[in-house]
Amino acid sequence: MTSPTKAEGSGSAVALDPELASTSEKVEPKKLEGRSPGQLMWQRFRRDRTGMFCAGVVIFYFVIALLAPLLTAISGTDPYTLYGQDPTYADTPVLDDFGLPLGYFGGVSGVHWFGVEPQYGRDVFAMLVFGMRTSLYMALGVTVLVMLTGVILGLIGGYFGGRTDYWIGRVTDFFLSFPQQLFFIAFMPVVTAFFVDPREETPTYFRAVAILIVLWVLGWMGMARLVRSTVLSLREREFVEAAKVSGASPWRIVRKEILPNVVSPILVQFTYQLPSTILTIAFLSFAGVGFVEPTPDWGRLFAVGARYAEQDPAFMFFPGVALVIFILCFNLLGDSVRDAFDPKSGR
Repeated sequence: MTSPTKAEGSGSAVALDPELASTSEKVEPKKLEGRSPGQLMWQRFRRDRTGMFCAGVVIFYFVIALLAPLLTAISGTDPYTLYGQDPTYADTPVLDDFGLPLGYFGGVSGVHWFGVEPQYGRDVFAMLVFGMRTSLYMALGVTVLVMLTGVILGLIGGYFGGRTDYWIGRVTDFFLSFPQQLFFIAFMPVVTAFFVDPREETPTYFRAVAILIVLWVLGWMGMARLVRSTVLSLREREFVEAAKVSGASPWRIVRKEILPNVVSPILVQFTYQLPSTILTIAFLSFAGVGFVEPTPDWGRLFAVGARYAEQDPAFMFFPGVALVIFILCFNLLGDSVRDAFDPKSGR
């Protein structure tokens, strides 16, 4: 005798139900899709809200720096006009008899959104966005040169070894023996004096080139050592040996087999190198050997702010907050990129 349960689950009952029959026909095995390491990294990075937010902030800063002329055109100001001394603006004074900003919080108003500079009356907003433009793009150029030099020398020394690695290592040690901060200050006037008469004013573009050369020559060693140590652990691996046995040239092995495996430490190091370079450029301008008057620059803003700290402490507020937010977000972005490349991070 057949039980009711068995009767309901019998094959003839299923076949007679048209809905169940159509559902059973649509079920297909799920296709497995392969993902590249880059796709896996991007998937892990997108799940990191802090990293995504910081990436947005960093991109926002670069866009602001790129659009600095447009933004100052909207505000109707520029970073070079002395609004406190120019007779053209005598009808709208921005400074009092002591050279301090009129109004609250450093002279914040509808025209001067972040206030004005004491003594001269230059617009702080215009100085800040043009200063960001100078600092960010200078730091980007220096960082790219430092990374390229370090990666190339690290790859050559780590892969070829022997005498090549020995001499590259000694040159690296030689440059590492320089106390960087002191030599940044000492080399800037020396490099400038090679090409410009000390009695003449140094052009701004030449100061930029001198800063780039000094920071590049004294900044590539850490990247070279990092890449070399990574390559040393890779060159004995099976896939490299297989490429050698198959007759691949050293250039092809380095380019196709080793370089893709050192991309992650290079990217992570880049995210730490760029904010560090921004701070170094600001330090040079603060010390008086980087950009000088009237070129807008983050470091020069701090040097001016330190001069007027007692009379007008509000002058330092907007440049200081902007720099702290940018450096913090870039460092957090570097942590997120590092975690995204590391499958063991659990994100």
